Amino acid sequence: MHLQLAGWNESWAQSFIDFADKGLKPARILAQHRHTYSLWTEAGESAAEVAGALLYRAEPGELPTVGDWVAVRQYSPVDLAIITDVLPRKTKFSRKASGEAAQEQVIAANVDLLFVVCGLDHDYNLRRLERYLVAVAQSGASAVIVLNKADLCSDLRTRMEEVTAVASGVPVVAISALNVTTSGAAADALLPWIASGQTAALVGSSGAGKSTIVNQLLGTAAQVTQPTRETDGRGRHTTTHRELFFLPNGGLVLDNPGIRELQLWSHDLRQGGPQSAVDQAFPEIEALAASCAFRDCTHNIEPGCAVQAARAAGQIDDARWRSYLKLRRELRHAAAQVDNNLRRSEKERWKKLCSDVKRNQKRR
Repeated sequence: MHLQLAGWNESWAQSFIDFADKGLKPARILAQHRHTYSLWTEAGESAAEVAGALLYRAEPGELPTVGDWVAVRQYSPVDLAIITDVLPRKTKFSRKASGEAAQEQVIAANVDLLFVVCGLDHDYNLRRLERYLVAVAQSGASAVIVLNKADLCSDLRTRMEEVTAVASGVPVVAISALNVTTSGAAADALLPWIASGQTAALVGSSGAGKSTIVNQLLGTAAQVTQPTRETDGRGRHTTTHRELFFLPNGGLVLDNPGIRELQLWSHDLRQGGPQSAVDQAFPEIEALAASCAFRDCTHNIEPGCAVQAARAAGQIDDARWRSYLKLRRELRHAAAQVDNNLRRSEKERWKKLCSDVKRNQKRR
């Protein structure tokens, strides 16, 4: 029963059969600290560290993170449990790690639902929301866009219409988590989305109100919160580590530190290649692309481009079209960083493009 509180089910039990044969025990990671982890096991909460062999063989994106189900070895109740393996993830929301190295940073593992939180103040940004929706499409989880601080918005209806237009069928909910007169309504609006045994995660910028929403969902001040800066409306990092909380309705919610920069990472869990996540987030452009004269049309300068024709006719918002192209390029570049074959084909493609440009210049 303890494991079921953390979302354990028959599917996870089947994934664990080989580990059970080795005498290992299942656990879920609740929190990640500097050198240790907090786990939820069949005996309750326990501290743990990663086995040296796992550290040696795993890529950065394969190391344990909050939400993961792991196999552990524990010699006594007072000893640290040793995490030996990470069970295959059902979903993962990740980004390219900060810095020059091409490494994946998994932000939330094995979540069923992602609440993409956007504040209706200085945090409001449609292009950033589109970026999040591409990352959500890659993750394998479903999503709900949460527009927080609705009490600060002078034209909520217009904002809702703008977000709905780019949300590609993703539900949009407006709440005011910090407003004492409507904070209960915030929990009422979001809790029904999280079924018993399911896991939700909150993602978004610092200051969007994620920790405040977590407190409302829990019905207690479990997370420290701070107001945004008055000078520029930017948020402060009040949540310093990821943590999974048990909800009163039997679900779980994962709070995350604010994401300053969401660089896309290519890990498409579905068929169709890495760029299919962009197509899913921009369905109206993808529908037009099917009518382009060339199957590999980039929607830039090719003749017979249905997307460009629609753009010229005013059927596609110019800013949304530019965002589409930018995210496609970024995701293709991210995929090429980890795929040698794609990297070679990209190099050949650019060589050909450069040759074509030089040839056209000579003809002129």
